Amino acid sequence: MDNLATTWVGATAKQISRAVRRGDTTATQVVADHLEQIAISEPALGAFRVVRGGEAITEAEKVDEQEDLANLPLAGVPVAVKENTQVAGLPTWHGSEAARTEIAEEDHEVVRRLRGAGAVVVGVTKMPEMGLWGTTDGADGPARNPWSLDRTPGGSSGGSAAAVAAGLVPIAHGNDGLGSVRIPAACCGLVGLKPGRGVVPCDLGLDGWMGLTEHGILATTVADAALGFSVLAGRTPAKLTPPEKLRVGVSLRSPVQGVRPDGPNRDAVAAASRILIEAGHDTLTAEPSYSAKLGLMGLLTWFASAYREADAAGLDLKKLQPRTRRHVRLGKLAWKRGWVRQEQRDAWREQSIAFFRDRNIDVLLTPALATTPPPADGHATGTWRSNMLTNMRYAPYAAPWNIAGLPAIVVPVGIRPDGLPVGVQFVGPPDSELLLLSIAGVLEVANPWTRHSFV
Repeated sequence: MDNLATTWVGATAKQISRAVRRGDTTATQVVADHLEQIAISEPALGAFRVVRGGEAITEAEKVDEQEDLANLPLAGVPVAVKENTQVAGLPTWHGSEAARTEIAEEDHEVVRRLRGAGAVVVGVTKMPEMGLWGTTDGADGPARNPWSLDRTPGGSSGGSAAAVAAGLVPIAHGNDGLGSVRIPAACCGLVGLKPGRGVVPCDLGLDGWMGLTEHGILATTVADAALGFSVLAGRTPAKLTPPEKLRVGVSLRSPVQGVRPDGPNRDAVAAASRILIEAGHDTLTAEPSYSAKLGLMGLLTWFASAYREADAAGLDLKKLQPRTRRHVRLGKLAWKRGWVRQEQRDAWREQSIAFFRDRNIDVLLTPALATTPPPADGHATGTWRSNMLTNMRYAPYAAPWNIAGLPAIVVPVGIRPDGLPVGVQFVGPPDSELLLLSIAGVLEVANPWTRHSFV
């Protein structure tokens, strides 16, 4: 990729915005560079549902025409938006034609905030149907992992993760209902932050999942993740500083009974623990109470969310994928029989908050995944059972923290023997997003990761 040396492709969001504000380059040039790279890589990668070529250039020109760029923290930064979040002038696909809604008349609030910070939306990225799955494929083919094109970039924000990891955009928007930012981040070697409940306005309708879903950011650096988070949360960007001495709980226990992390994922947790100890922090074993009751509650909520959202949107089940149809039907049964109750989710949230207090820990460290990312192809046409088993076996660690509404972040640690990235997850109590980012920064300084795998 010799042309990368002469373009802004591969630069961080902070580098780009600083250069545009200083007049060292223009938003138009930066966006043009990234659109050129998208044209090169996208046929093999399949990350985007739609690329907004001409429209993105026009928007970049408008950024350049502004007299004062000093207050634009994302000045000229190309971004991608997940396809279940409204972008004015485009339909909202929700992962398939069957779930597609009409052309949006206005931006979702998080898109409005990105654009208000000077970012330019170059396209919307693929997700699986209704965001239900941890792999990203559909009728028009899969999104692929730039580290290995035969593997999934994860889901449901898989297209966004693939685009960032391949250098097609420096940061991307995603959302996370049962791990849909953190799972792709782990698959693609990225920093993926899911804020805690209510920190960023959700308002997703079809994919809100009874309050489980939060908007988040996928990035190649901690600083970019922090910058993107501040914009989504409507906050002034904060300077991250190394955290004071922390007590870090460590757990390998899987929330899914019978699933265990493989060697590379156990090694990643051990490596992260060593880095934190060397930085002066304390680590101790701290096992959350992942009961069979919690696992069943998670499954039933997953099912019922699909039913409630499909029913509210008036979707024609016959047009949905077979795996989705069965999921929705099981959700109808769970919802109609009263098996899904808010008080159960509230109880887990309170128990989770008490876990940090009672164990006297500041954060919890876990694996991000249990195994290597699955193959990219075949899931959309596969059976419901095969999809369920795939999801639960490879990505069990994220979902409990959506139910609890607690912030969580995935951070790269290294490369597996099979050549794919490996990461770890940190979870914190309410309002600990900046602490989680600071801890991620400790790992980044001590153990820098390869930021891109160009296609």
